Amino acid sequence: MLNDAEIALIAREVKTRSGAVLTKDMAGAISIRLQPLARREGFASVPELIGAARIRADGALWNAIADNLAQSDTRFFRDRSQFEKLRTTLLPEALKQRGHERVRIWSAGCATGQEAYSIAMIVDEMRNEGLNPSTEIIATDLSERLLDKARAGLYTQFEIQRGLPIRKLIGYFEKAGDLWRISDRLRAGVKFEQHNLMKHPGQLGQFDIIVLAHVLPSFDQETRLDVLRRVADALSPNGVLLLGAGETLPEGCEAFTLESGVARKPNTARVAAA
Repeated sequence: MLNDAEIALIAREVKTRSGAVLTKDMAGAISIRLQPLARREGFASVPELIGAARIRADGALWNAIADNLAQSDTRFFRDRSQFEKLRTTLLPEALKQRGHERVRIWSAGCATGQEAYSIAMIVDEMRNEGLNPSTEIIATDLSERLLDKARAGLYTQFEIQRGLPIRKLIGYFEKAGDLWRISDRLRAGVKFEQHNLMKHPGQLGQFDIIVLAHVLPSFDQETRLDVLRRVADALSPNGVLLLGAGETLPEGCEAFTLESGVARKPNTARVAAA
């Protein structure tokens, strides 16, 4: 079992790398999630893994520890009301503004990809309705481990049952042994890239819609504000940031104005309200 000093060390190193906040009451869960990594790296226990990470200068073990503790709780069409806004209002608005240009969408902190593929399903259904939207969907996460699963597009029965309507299961998935595989068409419609929200997203370019749902709560107040400032830099002048249902902006946030789970830059929020 990890002691308080080891938990404090893990929390400090993980926060430095991913921004995530870990507390002492998570000790049991941390230990369970790190056991497979300890075995894979040849250590008899998680404390041995932490001891080795402490003395190795290259930081590779700490990076692996942060990766294995990365948030992965996601599901298809989580917060249906937010996806309905995306389908009926936000995407049509962005398409109208862009005209013949491509609308760029960023699923930030995408974990194992369910959110990004949910967006892709919406776009595909709009296409089938004759609207012919031109979009580019970029999905990012800190964890290459989670991104590998997202790129593979393979999900368990439990993951499929969490929010995916049966009609979409039939239309977009096929059985692959004990798993479900998402269609090649949908996989081709999402580009997965590694990105750390602790760093500026300049290399990703500008986006018309950014989805940052259920990611901010894992950070402390200062980190949330920093992340939002960086995300604002990646948002096009008239773009929108979509948070999770019920999420709010942290106190002191000047980068966005929030209304009904949709955030805009302050100057464009005033224009939208006019």
